[in-house]
Amino acid sequence: MMTSPPRLKTSVRVSAHARRARGEGAFATVARHGDDDAGAVIVKVFLGRGGDGAPRAIAHFESILDNGARGWRVALDGPAPEADVDAWIARQVDRDPDLWVLEIEDAGGRAFLID
Repeated sequence: MMTSPPRLKTSVRVSAHARRARGEGAFATVARHGDDDAGAVIVKVFLGRGGDGAPRAIAHFESILDNGARGWRVALDGPAPEADVDAWIARQVDRDPDLWVLEIEDAGGRAFLID
């Protein structure tokens, strides 16, 4: 019987992700605390204001990739108005109450994704 390798608790992974972002000069905060052991994670990155003055953001979420490995995907096909990103996140939380949301604000728009 094949067993998968042990995974770090989600609380540890989110804490490390936030610490990495802060260590690189970004602002990072846990906007939603999910299940400590096995909750999925969404990383929302604030991208500043678009040409129309509206705030923009992008969301990355954990997923099983085409090759079977765990990795990150981009929601909503990329950057979108922040209100649209927030609405997408709210729908995901409704489906999965164990979900974590980490918000990052970085001048370069970096997400500091950790595989």
